[in-house]
Amino acid sequence: MSKTRPSDAAVEHRRQEILDHVIATGEVRIDDLTTRFGVSLMTMHRDLDDLADRRLLRKLRGKVEAYPATTIESAARFRDTFNQATKDALGEAAAAHVHSGQTVFVDDSTTLFPLVRRLGQVEDLTVLTNSLEAARILGPAKNVEVVLAGGRYHHEFDSCAGPDVVAFLDRTHADIAFVSVAAVAVGRLFHPVQDYAELKKAALRTADRNVLVVDNSKFGRTATYAYGDIGDYDLLITDEEAPTEEIEAALTAGTAIEQVECAPEGPEYEF
Repeated sequence: MSKTRPSDAAVEHRRQEILDHVIATGEVRIDDLTTRFGVSLMTMHRDLDDLADRRLLRKLRGKVEAYPATTIESAARFRDTFNQATKDALGEAAAAHVHSGQTVFVDDSTTLFPLVRRLGQVEDLTVLTNSLEAARILGPAKNVEVVLAGGRYHHEFDSCAGPDVVAFLDRTHADIAFVSVAAVAVGRLFHPVQDYAELKKAALRTADRNVLVVDNSKFGRTATYAYGDIGDYDLLITDEEAPTEEIEAALTAGTAIEQVECAPEGPEYEF
């Protein structure tokens, strides 16, 4: 007899927490993970097989371990595939705020890639970005001029950051800027890498209108570098699963909110 498990989004969220724990610990016994996350041994093996197939961790006999010196890169590879249905809905909502003839800034956040794909359908755009992937997506679009901010290249994010990118943003102007965030805790914004925290602050100075696009998985988390709060943004676009306290924090800060209804994820089963 099968038992219906939580949604795919909930399963992915658990897998992200498993990955975070393995990265923080370095090496963990599979039995200990089963106890920690309160799932069956079969479910844990399924989760670990999925993460190992994505080369996010190494599965050994009776234990798993993180790849050496790839903490951020592992997180970046995970975020490429996490919560995709929600990110696509957020991208569609964000694209509605872009109009022909504008100059638009987008950062390297994978949350924004669904938006970037839609920008190729808007006439007469100039897109400023520090993301090589965003430039590759828009490269074939004849109606879009892409201006790539060069600087220190970070392989783990496939983008540039650092003083040269900040200087670029300080001498350019955008009608609207879209960024996402690695972590939000009661309205405070965080990033694990200082160069990217500084980049996001510089993006605020570049644009007339600033939009923060965040899926529910980013809330209730912190990282090393705090760089501002949600009140710095004109609009927050998020999904209906965003925590109530985070919505209240944004409203208190005076930020407009657009919550997007997302299609339900399919079930996963445990046998």
